[in-house]
Parts: sequence; structure tokens; C-alpha cells
Amino acid sequence: MDTKDLFQQLQKLSTEQRNPQSMDIDARSITDILSIINTEDKKIALAVESQLSYIAQAVELTVKAFLNGGRLIYVGAGTSGRVGVVDASECPPTFGVPFEMVQGIIAGGEGAMFRAVEGAEDKPEGGADDMDKKVVGPNDVVCGIAASMRTPYVIGAVTRAKERGARTLYVTTNPRTNLDLPEYKHLADALDVAICAEVGPEVVMGSTRMKSGTAQKLILNMITTTAMIRLGKVYENMMIDLQMTNKKLVERAKRVVMTVTGVDYSTAEHALFDAKGHVKTALVMIKANVDFDEATKRLQRSNGFVRAAIEGKEYSIL
Repeated sequence: MDTKDLFQQLQKLSTEQRNPQSMDIDARSITDILSIINTEDKKIALAVESQLSYIAQAVELTVKAFLNGGRLIYVGAGTSGRVGVVDASECPPTFGVPFEMVQGIIAGGEGAMFRAVEGAEDKPEGGADDMDKKVVGPNDVVCGIAASMRTPYVIGAVTRAKERGARTLYVTTNPRTNLDLPEYKHLADALDVAICAEVGPEVVMGSTRMKSGTAQKLILNMITTTAMIRLGKVYENMMIDLQMTNKKLVERAKRVVMTVTGVDYSTAEHALFDAKGHVKTALVMIKANVDFDEATKRLQRSNGFVRAAIEGKEYSIL
């Protein structure tokens, strides 16, 4: 694409338009500036709400991938890439899953998390190469994240992932109708699910680290959190597969056991010791009044769902 074509393409993007509500923001007081930003931010949740049916499809594909031993791999550039890396990095300590299960890739490599790598997002072959390096396959889900929808690196990654047999998602904050345009046909053909949360023009024109970045974070939170709930990583509304890797998480584990079962601090501490540090097992041991071996068997039969294990039932995730 030559520079004139790129200029014309950018002109069509909603995220590159001027926001009429902030035209004189440079002349406003600090309080007024904050009010404008806050008012615009209130629109984000509604934009995400409009995409719930598509997010649900994304979750279904992700759960199936996990059950088949596959991975969820986020791919993005700039803010979009950083949002993906952050969500991926938070899954292991929160839900007790392997670090490989949810991964984030950013154009320009790990260093781009802290300092922009100029030009990295302009290379579709870079995204394709990263999919080859990850040996992406049919059991994986690859989620492209691009506020503009047009980021070459991300498109290159998603199209290569599709060629390699993976299921593909796309998170953008530009209109779904853009996928009908000729210049996006190759992208549209490569997607299983597109999530298009139209947040409108940014308060500062083109600064997609603002509303767009927030919308993307909300969506990725929804995908991974819902998928983990469907995998039995949550009981009631508490994290029960957390890794006790620091003092805070050790104490949180005790609090979860105390809250669910009603036992005191000392009893919770002893139960976690007897359960070899496994919160789920401790919960089943106490709630069902069974020993470690029986609790382990029940969790196996219930596919890790604590509620079913306490009741002594089998549970099918799908």
C-alpha cells in the first residue's frame, strides 16, 4: 500500500476522526478536561455490550481449545499488544494455569512492552513469522487485537494462523462494516469471530490508548475470565485455582477456604496443608467431609468443578 492509499484508508477509520465533544479541550480547565474524558469513557461499556454475542462465540472457541490442549494467543502492536500481554500474564497467578496456556505477542518483541519499536507494526511478514515460531496449529485460538483493524503485523499473524489451521478472533474498535470493504477482504476471510466495539473518536484524535485500549482490556478480561469459569476455576464468585506464589496469595487462599466453609483461620491453614496447598481439594475435603484421596477422586470425576465434587456428581464441561 502506497502512502496516499494509506492516508485515504486512515481517513475512513472512526478511531482517526476528530471528536466534536473535545474540539476545544486545549482551552479547558483541568476539571473540564477530566469531565470530557470521563464522559467519553462512559460510552465504552455500552460499545462492549453490543458485542456480547460475538464475545460469547469467542469464549466457546477458547474453551474448546483449552480442553483440547490448545492455547489462546493474543497478537497486537503498541497499546493493543500490551493489553494482550497483560491479560495473558495475569492468567497463571489468577487461575493457576500454565504460562503457555494464554500467551501475548507484541510486534517488535518483548522490548516493545516498555519502549515503542517503530515500524514493527507495518510488517505483515513479522506477524506470520511469529505464528510459525509458535508452531500454531488446529488446537489453538489466535486473537488479533487492532483498534484500527488495519494493522499489517496483526493481519499477517491472523491470516497465517488461519492457514495453519487455528481458529481466529479479532478485537477492534472500528465498525464491523469495514470488513465488507475490498481492502479488508483477506482479513475477513481469515476470521472466525470479529468483535467490533465501536467506541467512536478518541478525546485526543487517534490516541487509541484511551477508549480503544480500555474497550480491548474489557473484552479480553471477559474472554479469559469466562473461559476460566467454564473450566471450573471459580467457585461461587471466588478464585479457587490460584497459585500461592506470594504471601498475599497464601493469605487469600486461606480467606477463600474460610469464606466458603465457615471454618476459622487455623482450620483453614491446616486444611490447605493437608490438601497440599490445593484450594479446590481443601474446599471439597471440608464441605463434603472427606479425606484428601476422596476429594481428589471427586474432583477428577467432576472435571475440576468444586460444586459438583462436593455433591459427588460428575460434570461435563461442554
